[in-house]
Amino acid sequence: MRSNNRLSFSQVIVAGFLRSLTALMFRIDAGQLSKVPANGPLIIIANHVHIPEIPTLYTLLLPRNVRGMVMAEHVENKQRIVGRILNLFGSIPIQRGEPSLASLRLGLQTLAEGNMLLLDPEGTRSHNGCLQKGHAGAILMALHSEAPLLPVVHYGSENYISNLRKLRRTNLTFVVGQPFRLKATPKPVTGELRQEITDQVMYQMARLLPPQYRGVYANLEVARQDHLIFD
Repeated sequence: MRSNNRLSFSQVIVAGFLRSLTALMFRIDAGQLSKVPANGPLIIIANHVHIPEIPTLYTLLLPRNVRGMVMAEHVENKQRIVGRILNLFGSIPIQRGEPSLASLRLGLQTLAEGNMLLLDPEGTRSHNGCLQKGHAGAILMALHSEAPLLPVVHYGSENYISNLRKLRRTNLTFVVGQPFRLKATPKPVTGELRQEITDQVMYQMARLLPPQYRGVYANLEVARQDHLIFD
């Protein structure tokens, strides 16, 4: 794992290629990414619309020390180019559902070393850009580490494939929210409570999106903050 901001030669080459490729695909508005702190520990929570958003966001965040949490089947398949790239940048494999103990330990170690984690609570692509139900496993890292969470969302690029066919770039806008921490609770953290907390985290992401992209978290009036405290 990288513990400083210096990239290896291979990482520099691959990151440069990915940034050039995604710049050809998207017309990127990344001005708000300057609000992301230069150093961790920090858990970046992002929405998941399609695959190209991942290298786009990751390379734009460099040289920050960011380590992504990615589905194990992608990371462990080193025969494919995607798997090789994910391993090159130290991605942490997670199983579908909740992170394994090994993944949790790697994530906690990453945060303890002052680095950042990038994960998506939805767990799978929406394709249409609308928020899906968040998975409770995604906030385990925050509950165990007490690290702040920072919502970083994007919108406007759900039709990128059709635009590519027409040799057109697609608008892709990033929005960065305010960091916050999960409030300690005297109650046992049951699965039900974790899901309730997860939903409140998802509402913080929904607030940053235009109304048509808020999906299952469109009704902001029902959002409560009694399980969150803000810095």
